[in-house]
Amino acid sequence: MTSSGAAEEAGRTGPEFVDGLRELAERVAVSGGDVARRMLAEFDSRGPGSQGLGSRSKSSETDPVTVIDTSVEEHLRREIAAARPGGTVLGEEGGEVAHDTHETPGDPGGVPTDGDIAGAREPRVRWVVDPVDGTVNLLYGIPFTAVSVAAEVDGVVVAGAVHNIVTRETWSGGSGRGAALREADGTTTALRVSDCADLSLALVGTGFAYDAGIRAEQGRVVAELLPRVRDIRRCGSAALDLCMLATGRLDAYYERGLKYWDHAAGALIAAEAGAVVAVSEDDAVPTTGATPGVAPEFLSALAGATGRLSS
Repeated sequence: MTSSGAAEEAGRTGPEFVDGLRELAERVAVSGGDVARRMLAEFDSRGPGSQGLGSRSKSSETDPVTVIDTSVEEHLRREIAAARPGGTVLGEEGGEVAHDTHETPGDPGGVPTDGDIAGAREPRVRWVVDPVDGTVNLLYGIPFTAVSVAAEVDGVVVAGAVHNIVTRETWSGGSGRGAALREADGTTTALRVSDCADLSLALVGTGFAYDAGIRAEQGRVVAELLPRVRDIRRCGSAALDLCMLATGRLDAYYERGLKYWDHAAGALIAAEAGAVVAVSEDDAVPTTGATPGVAPEFLSALAGATGRLSS
């Protein structure tokens, strides 16, 4: 699946509709970050594997989930349901749950609901949330962990926001509406990917699976790519990696085994900043993103190293 369908979907729903979803995604993501920060302040999280955070394993012993993950997701679900009754929320921790099916015109917060507005039926929205992308970083006190919120219409993500819990930077994007970074002090900057057009000068981001066998294969891919690029970074949050690409802090990115909530908002933001993005939920096929100038060479090198690419 590519990001090309997003602009078409935005045209169907209209810029005001997309802007409203984007504003709500940003607002909810930031409020989720507030919840995480308050909870962190209550725990002594300075040591690795902090037991105060209620850490337990998920898919493997190295894949943790904390009470912050679950509490933030519950908060995101409540906020979205209150603002837009009638849709659904797909979350990493709680799966997919429908809101109250009662549809109320208007929204106390100024964002239209999934109802009947100006006599025209709006599309029903599915929200895709990752309450803490970068849980291991959170446990170790590494400032690279985020709340991700995306809005999907008819299978296409049309708006999204990613909020860094520690730095309070917030990225957002809307289909056909561009992407922006809002700093902690409120300064907002429109985003554009870097002008890198030489693979040997490209700073590349990636991530690794929790399965030891897959990690071994990923290590072989890194060994093949590393001599061909400037360097490779592994930061620990797919959502933030894609936002780094959008901001020009990375020139290319790839990672296999991502789930929808990992890339839903970040991939849209990167694409709206001009990146060539292809997402995949096939565990064997990497999600990729790169500047237009480096994409052909990067994708060719990656295909040679992995033998698999998303179309």
